[in-house]
Formats: sequence, C-alpha cells, structure tokens
Amino acid sequence: MAADPRDGAHPVAAADLGGMPWDRLDRVLKRLRPTFSWSQLRDLVARGKVALDGVPCRDDSQQVRAGQQLEVRMSGFQGAPGSVPAAVPVPALDDACIVHLDRHVVVVDKPAGLNTVPWEDQPDALDARLAARLGTRPGVGVRVVHRLDRDTSGLLVFARTEEAEGRLAHQLRRHAMHRRYLALAHGRVEPRTIRSFLADDRGDGLRGSVANPRLGKEAVTHVEVVEHLAAATLVACRLETGRTHQIRIHLAEAGHMLLGERGYVREHRGTALSAPRILLHAAELGFVHPEHGNELRFACALPADFTAALDSLRKAPRGA
Repeated sequence: MAADPRDGAHPVAAADLGGMPWDRLDRVLKRLRPTFSWSQLRDLVARGKVALDGVPCRDDSQQVRAGQQLEVRMSGFQGAPGSVPAAVPVPALDDACIVHLDRHVVVVDKPAGLNTVPWEDQPDALDARLAARLGTRPGVGVRVVHRLDRDTSGLLVFARTEEAEGRLAHQLRRHAMHRRYLALAHGRVEPRTIRSFLADDRGDGLRGSVANPRLGKEAVTHVEVVEHLAAATLVACRLETGRTHQIRIHLAEAGHMLLGERGYVREHRGTALSAPRILLHAAELGFVHPEHGNELRFACALPADFTAALDSLRKAPRGA
C-alpha cells in the first residue's frame, strides 16, 4: 500500500504552539492540519495515528512542547480533509448494557472506548446508541444527566423525561447521588480525602488544582484502599463532586496516576505500568427515583480488560 502523502514527522516549532511554550495536542494538530475537523483530529489521536517523540499518544489533551517530534500517520484513516461525513446509521446499544429501564430513567453500563455524547460530527456515542435502542432521539427521549470519559467504563443514568432530568440534576447539584469508582493507581495509595479547587488550566494547559479558590471549583474525592498490589493499588473512589477528570487529576497530583493515564503525567516518577486504557470503572451508582421517590442502587462488574490487568498485577512479585 502506498504511503498517504499527509503522513510524516514534524518538529514542533513555537509557531505551532501559538507562541506559547506548550499547548494541547489537539490544538497543535489543528494548526498543522487546519482542513480537518476537530472530531477527525481527535479520532486520529484515539486510533493511535499520532505519535509524540516516537510514542503513540491517545490523549488529545496531552501537552506538547517546542522541539518535540510530532508524527501523523494517515494510512488507513478515512476522514478526508475538509469533507463532511455522510450520515452513518448509529448502531443500537447491546441489550446487555442496559441495567435498568422504566418510563422515567435508564441506567446503562457504558463500555470503554465510547463517548457519552458525540463530538461535533461524530455520531457514534452512547446517547445516540441508547436512543436508537429505545426508538427515540438524543436530548428528547434520552437526556444526559452526567457523563463518563471515553476510556471510563461503568454506570450512567439517563433521564427519559424533562421532569426526571431536572430532578436527577438536582440530586447531582446537592451531591446526593451515590457514585463509587474502582481504579488502578500507581504506587502504594493510602486512604484519604482529597480536596482541591480544579481549574481548566493549572498553568501547563491541563486541568488541575490551583491555590486560588476563585480560579477553580471545589472538588472532593474520598479514596479507599481495596487491595495493595505489586507497584500499584486497587482503590475505590467516592465522588462528592463531579468535576471533569476529577479522580484522574486528584490521584495524579497525589503522585498516584492511574494506569493507562496519558494526560496527567507531570507528577509521576518512575516507570509507568502498561495498560490498555485508563483503568477507571464506575462500579456503583445510586439515586432517588425521580417519580416514586424510592432509592435505587446499582452495581456492575469490572470489564475484561480491567480484570486482566488486575490479575496480572496480583501475579507479579512484590518487588516488581
């Protein structure tokens, strides 16, 4: 197969960073490939078509600095620059992913690798798949209450009516919704409660904690230890607030970034353990039903890739 003429390595210059010492990967790519849509660029990253200093990078928020080598591999990528994607039938969600369904709410076990909502012209997202399964439309019969990152698996609740959406959103604002996550983190984590103020830019182009509370929003994560492993810890994190990337940021800033992390790596010391994705799973979800007022609690098992990584760590010698 002939090489795509758009393939190639590019030494990152200050101009590619907008004159800044660093910038996010997606913004650098947009300057280098201006005819591509944002979602096409993010899809390139997600599919491992972009490498930074020879290492494939799958996090579009990864920071890029002047002097680094950025390589784009277009071979096999179908997104033509400047093109408008044709309408693609959205596949219905697998029935096994639907944990609970009634006239007011639907609880879903989201698979990893699927966005909760679409990015611009990318229709294949969880809300669209769920709407196809229920014979309705996103935003009408499937209303987003909260989200999980693309890499994160586990439980989400969607509202099916406007009234249910309002009542569930109110529970989130009051921190009354139960959300417990399982994660694999580097090092020996100890139980603690992490409180900080999270801002969209902590000073290096990434979200993170800031000292000035007026510049960020309060975030509270309660961390429990489930199991100490070789070079890592299986932790359970209960969210009191629900900020973007909250668990990933809090644990990374504490020196315990999650396995598979590609964005929040600044505080990590030593070798990063390999993982197929960011190993974060929304294992438990609880809320008061918006119609009859009964409390509902749901739990879902770890997916196969998370379990395989956990089993591998359990077999590793403690000194490894």
